[in-house]
Amino acid sequence: MGIIRDRMVADLELRRYSTGTINHYVREAARFVAHFTKAPGRLGPEEVRSYLLHRVRVDKVGPTQHKMAVAGIKFLYEVTLKKPEVVAEIPWPKIPRTLPVILSGSEVQALLEAIESITYRAVVMCAYGAGVRIQEACTLKPSDIDRKRSVIRVEAGKRKRDRYVPLSAKLLATLEIYWRSARPPAPHVYLFPSSEPGSHVRPETVRAALKAAAQKAGVVKRTTPHILRHSFATHLLETGVDIRTIQVLLGHASIRTTERYVQVSTQHIGRVTSPLDLIGTKAGEVLG
Repeated sequence: MGIIRDRMVADLELRRYSTGTINHYVREAARFVAHFTKAPGRLGPEEVRSYLLHRVRVDKVGPTQHKMAVAGIKFLYEVTLKKPEVVAEIPWPKIPRTLPVILSGSEVQALLEAIESITYRAVVMCAYGAGVRIQEACTLKPSDIDRKRSVIRVEAGKRKRDRYVPLSAKLLATLEIYWRSARPPAPHVYLFPSSEPGSHVRPETVRAALKAAAQKAGVVKRTTPHILRHSFATHLLETGVDIRTIQVLLGHASIRTTERYVQVSTQHIGRVTSPLDLIGTKAGEVLG
């Protein structure tokens, strides 16, 4: 898209969108334009509609990818091109609320033991041990590790909000081993630097290392860094941590996002007493 692409990137940056979101929006907008091989200013509502139908019927994209395509195209026309009428009638797709995959404690342990690289093992331990997003883990700085207070400062996480998460003793020990063995070159901008000066390890490489570890460990469940974050939240709930605290640790803006972990915690559900068991008992008198 050339100049229009550059303007769209600038518009997204001015609104402080994350790097990941910028890449997704621009990629979807570029795919839409390439589909018709015409300048976006020459395309209208019918082209947008037919393209999205093509994505659903031919490309067989799921609801999440469909929503990302709509978001990218809407931003292109509403903000960058200032032609909101082109996408005014384009609906947002409904996203089914699915329950996340949760790993058991033994599965998490097997995964960590199967990761050969101390660098990737340390990053993955941050995802599970502190419940941070993979992008947040990869961009941690040495100064974010507060040993005295046993916390990690997550700077400008999702929605650009800072927060603190716990620094477990095991994670700290692993980070110390990593730092001594890896000896990242100075200056230490990031805790997990890449070979490229001033850059950090890429989330994609961590995902690939985790996938390889899952195969090696024989973990058949779908395994990603974000699933480790889900597992962190669910395991906290199962060990008695209240849901409001979990919301703060995860950096969720709404408690509704955090509440879904109650639905996947079998131990939490198992502790609920059915009213059937209360009928005919002293405790059941409140039922009338």
